[in-house]
Amino acid sequence: MNYKLNKFSEKSFSYMFFSKLSKINLIIILSIILLGFVGVASLYSAAGGYWDPWAKNHLIRLIFGMCLMLILAFLPQDIFFKLSVFSFLIGILSLILVKFIGTGNVQRWITLGGINFQPSEAMKLALILILARYFDHISRIELDKLKTYILPIFLILLPGFLVISQPDLGTGLTIILLGLAILFFVGISMKFVILCFILLASSIPFIWNQLYDYQKDRILVFLNPEIDSLGSGYQIIQSKIAIGSGGLFGKGYLLGSQSRLNYLPEKHTDFIFTLISEELGFLGSISIILIFCILITSIMKISFRVKSLFSKIVTFGIGFLLFLYLTLNIGMVCGLLPVVGAPLPLISYGGTSLLTVLIGLGIVLSISINDKEVL
Repeated sequence: MNYKLNKFSEKSFSYMFFSKLSKINLIIILSIILLGFVGVASLYSAAGGYWDPWAKNHLIRLIFGMCLMLILAFLPQDIFFKLSVFSFLIGILSLILVKFIGTGNVQRWITLGGINFQPSEAMKLALILILARYFDHISRIELDKLKTYILPIFLILLPGFLVISQPDLGTGLTIILLGLAILFFVGISMKFVILCFILLASSIPFIWNQLYDYQKDRILVFLNPEIDSLGSGYQIIQSKIAIGSGGLFGKGYLLGSQSRLNYLPEKHTDFIFTLISEELGFLGSISIILIFCILITSIMKISFRVKSLFSKIVTFGIGFLLFLYLTLNIGMVCGLLPVVGAPLPLISYGGTSLLTVLIGLGIVLSISINDKEVL
């Protein structure tokens, strides 16, 4: 009898596993693999044709992150609902601890067992989850009342200003933009939008006076890079030269002169798209942007398809986060936006940002697989 029950349980488990496996979004998986491959190849090129110090570590992190992503994909989505408050509190605590035990030239990382961890990156996922949980039980009538947004605004501004105070203006503003995008997605009242716009416009002089000198320089250099061509404007000028010199087809893989001669600062992190543009040209750059667009569009389609509001908000938030990363990074290296710390997802070197993206994509896959289950 026990043998039959065990046999039945094994068959049920196998049926459930393969049933969920058949629902996994192959477009998202394929996009991740392609972008990950581009990242490893680009970091190999950035090191002058060597696996160390970046390409090998990136590949190891990518494999580990994808395994973690697939594990999360098969978990029921209500786990993320239950962990939303806990993850947000841990995120806030980590941001506070950075002020006291943070490491690096600027205190943005926490070192645990020899591994550097950047809490501001993980905070983005925690914010998405906590806002999704809050709005999951808010009625349409309540969305028209300004008092409904008092707590969400606090939840957005608290981590945002903690990160800005590190100082990390770019990441802090990214967190705030992400939160405001979620408010817009759930159907924020136009009265509140107008009020926020007026407050933002009137506070620009105050915000400017609170910026550090290097942050002001970045904004001024964005408006005119030539005012400090050997200082704050050096990165942007060299980035534009490299992108332009790539032409239509590029100089060829491992043949980028700007990167080989070390004219490109941070070519393995925030400015890796510049290296790609120089070596693969316009067509190669557009192809990578197209893969990102396919990935983000696939995520947004899931957001419109799933039934629970929590799942809709989480999926939209993760899709918009990828869009923010992509827009800020490419806009920055092309001189269309001020220089901010925005990595290119799955491609730039950086463990915390890579794992954050892959964990977020694991949550998206879980929602996609379990979209018929009720929270």
